[in-house]
Amino acid sequence: MKTPKRIEPLLEDGLVDDVLRQLKSGKEATVYVVQCGGEIRCAKIYKEANQRGFHQAVHYTEGRKTKNSRQARAMEKGSRYGRQEQEAAWQHAEVDALYKLAAAGVRVPHPFGFYEGVLLMELVADEEGQPAPRLNDLELSPEQAREFHAFLIRQVVLMLCAGIVHGDLSEFNVLVDSRGPVIIDLPQAVDAAANNNASRMLERDVDNLAAYFGQFAPELLATQYGKEIWAIYLRGELLPDTPLTGRFHEVATKADVRAVMREIDAAKDDHAAKLRYQQLKREEGR
Repeated sequence: MKTPKRIEPLLEDGLVDDVLRQLKSGKEATVYVVQCGGEIRCAKIYKEANQRGFHQAVHYTEGRKTKNSRQARAMEKGSRYGRQEQEAAWQHAEVDALYKLAAAGVRVPHPFGFYEGVLLMELVADEEGQPAPRLNDLELSPEQAREFHAFLIRQVVLMLCAGIVHGDLSEFNVLVDSRGPVIIDLPQAVDAAANNNASRMLERDVDNLAAYFGQFAPELLATQYGKEIWAIYLRGELLPDTPLTGRFHEVATKADVRAVMREIDAAKDDHAAKLRYQQLKREEGR
């Protein structure tokens, strides 16, 4: 097939020997199957912002670190340089997340490097060496659904222990090879500690899993793993093997209105006392 223009520099540098075929074209990138020496890998080419269906909403990019203050100002102003830096940061987010999660033991494609907007990574394959199917392409038995669901919930925990929330996890972003599910597509991954939307995103990720697997094992629809996991995380007690129940009980505390009013009255009195003191100082200085 014709070599995509963005992969040509990788061919020239010997990082890729041949482009075999296009694997998929999604909302944010096009993925090709490539030959690298004796191995078959994937080359993910990120689309430009105006070609993407998945936009860089602020609730995803919040909390991401920038190289320096100049870069941050440019990104905030939306200048040409700022847009370029924003694109680079968006693409690097997936690369950084893949390396971090692979090191933490999360089942993600192994990355081999990022070159000029092209991510080289492992081709997740089935037993015959063909690209592994996506989860949504499979028909599962209730037992398989429960097994895969339990595995992916544990992967969500592992990710959170590494400080990352996927942010767009669903049956469309999970491949299944001979050893089970593999999580893919992470450019929208968020920093759990720095992003104020992280809890909501984690809960949505987990709810997506429950909704999908609940088609095959309906009891999963009633689980509340997202709320449970986040509550344990906030307490600083979440570990990769923390036992989970899938149940969560919110503790509703009744507001002490009288105590609140006492605080407000005390603040008013303090403010009035400061004003009187300032008035006296002005009168003394006359």
